[in-house]
This record gives sequence, structure tokens and C-alpha cells, in this order.
Amino acid sequence: MLHLEPGVGLITGGASGMGAAVCERLKRAGCRVASLDPKRGGPADLELVCDVSDDGALDAAFERVVRELGAPRYVFASAGVAGSVPFLELAAGEWDRVMDVNLRAVYRTVWLSARAMVAAGVPGSIVVNGSSAGRVADTGLAHYSVAKAALRQLVRVTARELGPRGIRVNGVAPGFTLTGLTAPTADIPGFLENAAKRVPLGRVGQPDDIAQAVVALFALGWVSGETLSVDGGQHLNGPNQRMSEV
Repeated sequence: MLHLEPGVGLITGGASGMGAAVCERLKRAGCRVASLDPKRGGPADLELVCDVSDDGALDAAFERVVRELGAPRYVFASAGVAGSVPFLELAAGEWDRVMDVNLRAVYRTVWLSARAMVAAGVPGSIVVNGSSAGRVADTGLAHYSVAKAALRQLVRVTARELGPRGIRVNGVAPGFTLTGLTAPTADIPGFLENAAKRVPLGRVGQPDDIAQAVVALFALGWVSGETLSVDGGQHLNGPNQRMSEV
């Protein structure tokens, strides 16, 4: 059985969805957990209202977490925003909005976390929340997909650099998961049923499906630099399956 040592957890986007599910699992493992999120909510011990794309706000939140709970041992960089725009209509402002949260803020979360771990002499595990969109080329998601694809390489290069410091970095790549961001799809006739048909395990994801994988990566002490597909096997689909489902 996987075992998780007690420590401090820090979750961006911890007020709901996947982030809240990871908070809950860390608390069950005996960790004290901080959530950084634009909204209040979730099961964290310390809830900090924070726009992670605001450098000053993120710096201040990290300082408070370290001051009140201690340096984080487990970090899940989960905060993200969605957006779907045809490429020819994709304005620079929309590109920047998605990149600022889904890529730049993740880099800064990993950077701040690693620096806090090194300063405190704490061995740590960081998991970045990617997406299956970082592997496939879906239309209307240029900015989102590019950000998520870049996270795979961020995981690899930081894992190599931070490994000698006792810090592991991994990623998860969820498939379609029912969260606050995706909840409006339930109002589209047949959407969820068709989404489930594309998954070999026959259903769409739930936040705790992702949380299980994140906490497992926290506990797997000899794994670093990997991005784990957590999508019920949907990444196994080839072009023939996709065409047959249209």
C-alpha cells in the first residue's frame, strides 16, 4: 500500500473540483493543507483568496503559507482557466489570459514551491495539472492546448534540475472530468453520453479520479519527470475511433 508521510500540502485551485479533492485526500493522510484560489471554499485548513496570475498576490500567499503552516512538502499546481476560440478569431488578449494562468502561474508555483522546499531542507513532491489537450490537436483550443503541452516539458526540465535537491516533479493529464469548469456541458443534449462513449472505461472522470492519481504520485518516491494520463484510457483511441464517434 502506498504511504504518504505527513507534511504541508499546497494546492492552487483548491476551492473546488480536482484541487478540492486533492485537499481532502491530503487531509485524510494527516497533512495540513493550504488552498490558493480566487474563491473561498473546499476543505483546506488555510484558505487564501489569490489570483495566481498576479505575481504579488502569489508571492504573498506563499509567504503566508510558510509562515503559518511551514514549507510545503506536497504541491498540486491545479489552478487553470478554460477557453475555446477558433484560431482565426483568437485575439492576443485571450491568448495571454489563458497562458498567464495555465502556464506562467504554474511555472511560478513550481519555482516558489521549490525555493521554499530548498530553504527549509524539506524533500518535496510537486504535481502539475496538465490535460489530454496537451497531447491531441483539438480545434478551438490553440492557446489552451499549447499551454498544457508546454507543462509536459516544464515537468521534465524541472524534474531533472530539482532532483538533486530531493524534489520530484510530475504531472497528470486528465481527460474530460466533471468540474465547475465543465459543468455547463451537462446542458448540451447528448454531450456527456457521447463523451463517455469515447472512454474505454465507459464513463467521464470525476475530481476524485484525478486526486487519487495526484496523491499516488506524491507517494511514489522513485518517480519523477513523468506526466500520467488520467483519462480512463481515452488517450489510447486512434483516429478511426474518433471518426466513428463523430
